[in-house]
Amino acid sequence: MDILIVGVGGQGIILASRAIGAAALAAGLPVRTAETIGMAQREGSVVSHVRLGQDGVGPLIPTGGADILLALEPAEACRYLGYLKPGGSALISTTPVVPVTAALGTTPYPREEILAYLQNNVAHCHLLDAPALAVQAGSHRALNMVMLGALTGMELPFPGDTLLAAALQLLPARLHELNRRAFELGKQALEV
Repeated sequence: MDILIVGVGGQGIILASRAIGAAALAAGLPVRTAETIGMAQREGSVVSHVRLGQDGVGPLIPTGGADILLALEPAEACRYLGYLKPGGSALISTTPVVPVTAALGTTPYPREEILAYLQNNVAHCHLLDAPALAVQAGSHRALNMVMLGALTGMELPFPGDTLLAAALQLLPARLHELNRRAFELGKQALEV
């Protein structure tokens, strides 16, 4: 299974990809990952490739090869949609991180058009207001845990509990309860 995780700097993409990789290893699966960080510290694009259960493959998912596109930002989902295989699934956070140029009014950020485009061009498109669920859990910074929880509804090759345990291993103990709530809210959101 190939999972491409995309978003912008500060959304916890690298932690999410490491949690998926650690969960796969805990389940006895081979895993390869690669990251493109770029201008991550300035809300630039961040991409993480996660390849599960395949020996002898490189760490980068080829164009049109991802089984799942996990997007923490709608415009980034559009940017990397070409990586999704025909018939693949996308899980997309609907809240944009508006670039400075759009915030200043020099370029548009057509959120509704972007979401409509994604829904019309992805076979299995799941839209989720993940930031609202993260805030409900206790912090907007738990967005990535909401998305990981929702990801468990997409036929991963390991149980959701394994993924949660792997993610919590990457966080300080004082943040476990909040992130556990965020994970559960994401999981419940995709079960509906």
